[in-house]
Amino acid sequence: MKLTGAIIQGLSDCFIIWKQELQQVFKDIGVILMFIVVPVVYPILYGLIYNTEVMRETPMVVVDESHSSLAREFVRKIDATPDVQVFAYASSLEEAREWVNRHKAYGILLIPSDFSQKINRGEQAVTALYIDMSGMLYYKAILLATTEAGFDLGAKIQVQQEAPIIYESVPFYNTQNGFASFLLPAILILIIQQTLLLGIGILVATTRERNQGRLIPEGSYYTGTFRIIFGKALTYLTIYVFVCFWMLMIVPHIFHIPQLTHYSSLLLFNLPYLLACIFFAMVVATFIRGREMPMMLLVITSVPLLFLSGISWPVSAMPDFWRYFSYLFPSTFGIQGFVKINSMGATLWEIAFEYRMLWLQTGVYFIIAYLIYRKQVK
Repeated sequence: MKLTGAIIQGLSDCFIIWKQELQQVFKDIGVILMFIVVPVVYPILYGLIYNTEVMRETPMVVVDESHSSLAREFVRKIDATPDVQVFAYASSLEEAREWVNRHKAYGILLIPSDFSQKINRGEQAVTALYIDMSGMLYYKAILLATTEAGFDLGAKIQVQQEAPIIYESVPFYNTQNGFASFLLPAILILIIQQTLLLGIGILVATTRERNQGRLIPEGSYYTGTFRIIFGKALTYLTIYVFVCFWMLMIVPHIFHIPQLTHYSSLLLFNLPYLLACIFFAMVVATFIRGREMPMMLLVITSVPLLFLSGISWPVSAMPDFWRYFSYLFPSTFGIQGFVKINSMGATLWEIAFEYRMLWLQTGVYFIIAYLIYRKQVK
């Protein structure tokens, strides 16, 4: 009977803490901004910015020193691609650079004088390509267009001599080679972690200000460590169930981001990710002393965490230190797992490493949070 009574009392206290924490969330405009406004607005903003997916008709200048029919055919094939527009012909490389310096063009194709002669002799002809690297999409559009045109011209020349190797490019998963389909899934996952960190950080900082530096407010139901942690975590989980439904299911559908996922796998994967983010944020928030500090964390950490996730640079090419350092953050495994589930149609079995690591992070950060709050309770 005593055990049953203790369980009932513990559940009752958890419910009260959940209710109190939920009230604090909706009383604080800063927390509302982080928990609700940012997750709703930011995905739409990013989706609208990158919704065109790819660069089209990127202007390029040609310096043709060959003046041959093969050179002109090569340029026509480049101009016929949807990615590049031959903006102008320049008489010299210096003149072409002036076009680039004035941002009238973003690439230069230099065709040497021996271009046609080398091809007719069966030798390899070399062209020079200069690209404005201030934007990676300029590089991608111009390089892909010239490469495709080169393969096409090479196949035409080969067919006159022998059977060519047929070249066909078939992109997997991101069929449009689009920037939004590549970047938006990673950003959505990172926003979940960062907004939880900011919102919980603001709540903890406010509690400290009101309770002379203590993490736990006064109240008879704030006497058990487990009930405090579970009550608070349940509050954030309640809110972010709806946030994740919006961000991970509705937003990709709105912007036609490839979704090959089984929703059951997505839900099962999202549970440990949310819990890991919540306990991670609860641990980090205990070191926050002012309401302004969480915003500094957002500015400092967001871009590095995106790079550390392995979405823009392969994990296998990272130095060991940075790869293992990235394991501290739920976003690393969250981004890798979500991209594989959502964009590549992976099952939970196929992302077992990321799934287990998220559960491991959940356990580790829960224990750390428990130890910190236990000291406060005592």
